[in-house]
Amino acid sequence: MNIHAPGEAVRRREEILRIVRETSVASQDELLGLLRKRGFKVTQPTLSRDVRELGLAKTPAGYVVPEEISPLPAPVAFIPRDRREAKLDHLIASSVVSAQIAGNLVVIRTPVAAAQPVASALDGAQLDGVLGTIGGDDTIFVACATPADAAALARHVQQIAGLSPERPRRQTRV
Repeated sequence: MNIHAPGEAVRRREEILRIVRETSVASQDELLGLLRKRGFKVTQPTLSRDVRELGLAKTPAGYVVPEEISPLPAPVAFIPRDRREAKLDHLIASSVVSAQIAGNLVVIRTPVAAAQPVASALDGAQLDGVLGTIGGDDTIFVACATPADAAALARHVQQIAGLSPERPRRQTRV
């Protein structure tokens, strides 16, 4: 039997949401006490029904409004840095034809269809001074933080690929 005045449930539920948004509430007993301090006459079964109908979720930090919970980022597999760099070195050694500096960019050339895997490995290696890549079919633009970072990356790529700074490796056409 509902003995509450019309609109009482709406006002009470609005107050419950306000309390949960403003305060960390760990239990229904605590919420019940806060409501009573604010002048609401409510029983435990009524509060339990309100919590259920509002869809409040209980977390280790207390009750929350579910739509206000920020979504967690998708988990990312951890790959140790040395494995990421070894993969990058392997791709550079087998695929890079040239690496040239252009200001704070490094332009890397590969055989057709090899740029994307190398660009992806460069991004994944998270090398110091490398901001990001744009990989086409046979060309990669690597944006570096400074011209000095670009020069260091170009030297590193040339060394791993077995290239001299002056002479690119000859591409064999298929």
